[in-house]
Amino acid sequence: MKRIAVFCGSRHGIDDSYMKEAKKLGKLLANHNLELVYGGAIVGLMGAVAEGVLEQNGTVIGVIPERLKTVEIAHQNLTELHVVKDMHERKAMMAQLSDAFVALPGGVGTLEEWFEVFTWSQIGYHEKPCALLNTNGYYSPLVELFDHMIKEGFADRHYKEHIIIEESPQHLIEVLTEK
Repeated sequence: MKRIAVFCGSRHGIDDSYMKEAKKLGKLLANHNLELVYGGAIVGLMGAVAEGVLEQNGTVIGVIPERLKTVEIAHQNLTELHVVKDMHERKAMMAQLSDAFVALPGGVGTLEEWFEVFTWSQIGYHEKPCALLNTNGYYSPLVELFDHMIKEGFADRHYKEHIIIEESPQHLIEVLTEK
């Protein structure tokens, strides 16, 4: 495993631990010689994870749509910054460049990006790990929703069992590097 795609918010969230854990994940990625592939912004959790990698002299590859360069404020100090036409191109490039996918806390965009790659794994388009960093129990309601979908017959249990769900960046990196 060489590159990890991280999907996360362009906002800070209300609890400082979201930013701290995002930056910690970035540092751990670099310390384990893993490259970051992410949305290319300098703001919010996206900026924090990138800064964590950069502070440890790691590699950061950003992929940002032209339209979001000024909204999410493109990070100008990355190893590579790819400016693409739209979100479809962004997600396709991130998926192509990455060996695993991790969602940190974020909004609808974060969920949409992560669910797309998770769905691709379910239907056999790739066999790359898909993980959730459950900082402060952020994704616990989503885990409950998975259980509800399974109970109601709309999802198979084995799909949920393939999701890596970890509370700490350290444990997440340990599990991913074992894959």
